[in-house]
Parts: sequence; C-alpha cells; structure tokens
Amino acid sequence: MSATYRYDEALARAREVLPTPVLEYLLTGAGDGASAAEATDAWAGVRLRPRVLRDVTTVDLRARALGEELALPFAVAPTTLQRAVHPEGEVAMARACAAAGQLLVVSSNAGSTFADIGATGVRWWVQAYLTQDRDLSLPLLERAVEAGAGAVVLTVDTPVVSTKRYAGATVWEATDPALLRVNFPPDEQRTPGAEKATDLSPEDLGWLRERTGLPVVVKGVLRGDEAVRCRDAGADAVWVSNHGGRQLDRVVPTATALPEIRAAVAPGTEVYVDGGVRTGLDVLVALACGADLVLAGRAPVLGLVDGEDGVRGWQQTWAAELVEALRLAGVAAAADVAEADLLTPSGGPGDPGRQRP
Repeated sequence: MSATYRYDEALARAREVLPTPVLEYLLTGAGDGASAAEATDAWAGVRLRPRVLRDVTTVDLRARALGEELALPFAVAPTTLQRAVHPEGEVAMARACAAAGQLLVVSSNAGSTFADIGATGVRWWVQAYLTQDRDLSLPLLERAVEAGAGAVVLTVDTPVVSTKRYAGATVWEATDPALLRVNFPPDEQRTPGAEKATDLSPEDLGWLRERTGLPVVVKGVLRGDEAVRCRDAGADAVWVSNHGGRQLDRVVPTATALPEIRAAVAPGTEVYVDGGVRTGLDVLVALACGADLVLAGRAPVLGLVDGEDGVRGWQQTWAAELVEALRLAGVAAAADVAEADLLTPSGGPGDPGRQRP
C-alpha cells in the first residue's frame, strides 16, 4: 500500500523538491489566475441528496469510455513537463495507470516517447493541437497510432497560448529542452505552418478521424451549444475543460459548465470533465453533475514527484475516498451515480448543482 495522498501535502512536498520555475509552471493560471483559483471551490459548492436503505456492501468503481471498460472513473489528464517532475516522467505515470486499470491521456508535448509509454501496457489516448498546416500534425499522430493510442483528444481552446505571469525565469528558460516534445520531428517548430491553428472548424474532426482511424474527443468546451456543435460534427465525446485556468482567464468553472453541457447533448453522448478536482468526494460530485469520466492533471503530477509510488498513493487514496462517498450517498456503483439523482435543485456558486435531467 502506497502512502496516503493529500493534495496540500503533495504540494508542500513539491515545493521542497522541484525547481521554482517548474512548480510555477504547474500551478500558474492565465492572467490574474481567477479561473485557476476558483475551480476547487466550485466543486465544494455543490450539495448532494444521499439515498438511504440501499445495499452498499460492495461498491463498483468501474467506468466506461469510448466503449472500453476502465477500473476507475477518474483518469490522468494531459500535462507537460512530467520528466521535469520526475526523471521517468510519463513512463512512471503510465506504469502506475496500467497497474490500476486507469486511463492515461498523454500530452503531445510529452518528454517520453509514445513507444515507451505504450510498452507499459497502459490504456492511453493522445492529446493533440492541430497546426496551421494540418499535414504537419500528422507525423506526431502517426507515431501515437503506431504506439497504440486509443483516441485523439483535440484541444480546441488554444488558438494562441495565453500570457502567464511568472516571478522569475520561465520554465522554458530554466528546463532542458530534451525533457519535452520528443515525439515531434526535429526542427518542427521552425517549419512554416507549424504554429497552432487559429482556424479550427467542425470539419477538422472528420479529418482527424479519417487520417488516424481513431475516435476523436473534443477538449476545452464550456457551453452547451458548443458541445452540441461538436457532437453534430462527429465528436465521439466532449470534454468540459477550461485548461486548468491556463487559457482565457475569468471563464466559468467546469463545475458550473458541466450540468449545462450534460443537459444539452443527446442521451448517450459521453461527457468528461477536469478542473479543480482534489478528492474522491469531488469525483462523486462531478459524476453527479453529469460526467462519465473525471480527469485530473495537477493532482497526479504532484504525486509523480515521488515517482510511480507517489502516483499509486494518489490513485489508492482517491479510490478509497470515492468508495466511502458512494456508500454514504447510497449508491453501489460509480456508473449509477447520474441516475441516482443526488443533486439538489439549486447548488452552489453559479448553480452547478442543479438537477441533471
């Protein structure tokens, strides 16, 4: 059994171990940091109505995503610079996820090769940005397909990278470039047309599916009408995300956006969420608000400071917290939370706790 994980303790440990620019990069939001700062409180503002007189002797944490069964309803979101956090980076993260039957979403900027990640046996998806010249996106995607990626997660909220305010040297100035972007062709960034696309359109979803043969998940959606537009364009799932508060500042928390999006899309459409999730109880709340899968970025990466064992501590702690929360809520399976109608008619800030239809 790995050590018990607490987010605040993991953060304190990271402050002791990591270079300041790396820690700043992991924690800093865009602009004044309003969106990054309020994400966790938004989940804490949701209120639940537990059920009683239910058999919760055995609790089932399994979930399904894109037709595949997962052992846990929470997964690892894509994060850059994992090898700056721990020398084994994404490979250590992948080994822990493989052992737990957990999904891993790998950043296109990863510092470990897709081949090494895939060799761990983990179930994984690749996150991607499209380039202005779409064909320049293909070499990375082809490597991911060859290494066994199960889906493409297209990030759509980053036509440009937002301004961050750092106290000193940026992580890019202070970190070895060899710790990231190892799956890109050499000199890719200097090639005309390799900048992030500013003209993404619904047609890009079909292009991605055709060129990769993989399901396409759209990440970075905060509105119900936009979620419908993505689904109508052929998205296999919609991922509610504000990029950890790292893109446009002052956007709504994902806890606020999730119920609207769940209500807007057709039944059967898979909806995922990230942003500010810190405990197994937060996972239960997110499932109750309409998520089919909950993803975390900062929490597992802070665990990664202590390598694979630190990630396992995070997994085991959240799983135990979620089992307890499910029992107390009177729900015996994570997959049944949405149908259990646990939300109050009016929730906390921004009304994230309104009932799911």
